Amino acid sequence: MLYGSVFAQEVLDRVVAVVDNEVILQSELDFRVQIEAAKLRIDPSSPELKAQILDQMITEKLFYAQAILDSVMVSANEINGQVDYQVQYLLQQYGSKENLEKLYGRSLEKIKRELRPEVEKQIMVKRLREKKFGQIEASRRQVEDFFYTFKDSLGMIPEKVKIAHIYKNPKMSDRLKARAYEVAKTLLDSIKNGADFGELAKKFSEDPGSASTGGDLGFVKRGIFYSEFESAAFALKEGELSDVVESPVGFHIIQLLEKRGESIHTRHILIKVKADNQTDLDLITFLSDVRDSIMLKDNTFEYYAKLYSDDKETSVFGGVLGTYYIDRLDPELLATVSKLKQGEISAPKRIDYSADNYGYHIVKLIERVPQHKPDLELDYDELKNLTVMYLQDEMEKTWLEEIKQNVFWEIKL
Repeated sequence: MLYGSVFAQEVLDRVVAVVDNEVILQSELDFRVQIEAAKLRIDPSSPELKAQILDQMITEKLFYAQAILDSVMVSANEINGQVDYQVQYLLQQYGSKENLEKLYGRSLEKIKRELRPEVEKQIMVKRLREKKFGQIEASRRQVEDFFYTFKDSLGMIPEKVKIAHIYKNPKMSDRLKARAYEVAKTLLDSIKNGADFGELAKKFSEDPGSASTGGDLGFVKRGIFYSEFESAAFALKEGELSDVVESPVGFHIIQLLEKRGESIHTRHILIKVKADNQTDLDLITFLSDVRDSIMLKDNTFEYYAKLYSDDKETSVFGGVLGTYYIDRLDPELLATVSKLKQGEISAPKRIDYSADNYGYHIVKLIERVPQHKPDLELDYDELKNLTVMYLQDEMEKTWLEEIKQNVFWEIKL
C-alpha cells in the first residue's frame, strides 16, 4: 500500500523521528494514522494509536537501513511491476485516472515516479526479511506446543473450501494482431502525412498513463521500458519516428523527442491487441466441452487441467488452487463456489485480474469443511503456518533489538 512519504503535504514539516539517513515527518505520521484509524474505525487523535504507528514506521526504516548494510538489490523490473500493481489498485479504488489525479493533484505518470523510491524500499525490506526468516520451518513438536499454548485464544476456524480450476486465457490470434497492427500503421501513415502526433495520441492511444498528455512519457533511464520498445527508441534520432514496434502490451508508434546520455524523452501511441466477442465465445464453448467430457467420465478433471489449463502454476497439480477460508475468497470466485456442492464443477465463468487481463475458467469444489473449533489434525497445515509466523515474529523482535544497537535512531516528539 501507499505510504505517506509519497503524498505528504508540501509544507514545511517538523521531523518526528530520525533513523540512519532517513527522517519521518509529522505529515507522514499523520497520514498513516488517518489511514489506520479509518481501517479500524477508531479516533485518529488517540495517543496510543499515534505511538503505535510511529513505532511501526521506525521499524520499517530500521529494516531498510539494515537492507542497505546487507547490500540487498532490487531490479527495475520488480519495482515497475509493483508500481503498476499499486497504481491499478488505486485506479480500482477511485474509479478512474481522472479521480486519482484530482485527489493527489498529480498526473498519473508523476504518481508513478514518486511511488518508485518508496516501492523500492518496501521490496528491499521484504527481501531482507525473506533472506533472514524465509527458511524457518516448524517441527511437529513446535506446532503441538503452539496449539496447546494458544488454542483457547484461536477462536473458531471459519468454513473452508478446497478448489481447483481449469483456466484459459483469450488467445491473441493472428487475426487480432493483424487488426491492431493495421490501426497502428494507419496512424503512423497519418503522422507522416502531417497529422498531429499529440492529438492522435489523445484520441487513439490505449496507454491510460500517457494518452491525455499526447503520449508524452517524459525522461526515462535505460532499463525501464520493455526491451522491444527501448531498442527501437534508443536507435532513433531526435525528432525521428519509429516504424510500428511490437511489445508484450501491443503495437507502438514512438517518437524520440530528446536524448541525454542514458535517458530518453519519448512519446508514443499504443494500440493494444484486444480479444473480441468471438474470442470469448470460443473460450466458453471450449471449456463447456471440457466440462461435459468430465461429466460423461471421458476423463478426469485433473487430466484436463494438466492438458489444457493456462494457469501453469496449478496445472501440474491437476488444477488445484488450494484450501481457502470461504470468507476470504475473491467475491467473483465466492459467488461461483458458494453455489457448488462437493464434487460439482461450475459452468465457465469470466475472471478479471485487471482492466486488460482476464480469462475464463471452470471451478471444481473438491471439499467443503464447515466452521469448527481448531483441531490439531484437521487444521494442521494452518496451525503449522501460524506456528511459523509466531516463530518468525519472535525472532524478528530479537533481531530488531540488535539492529537498534547498530543503527542510529531517535524520536524527536
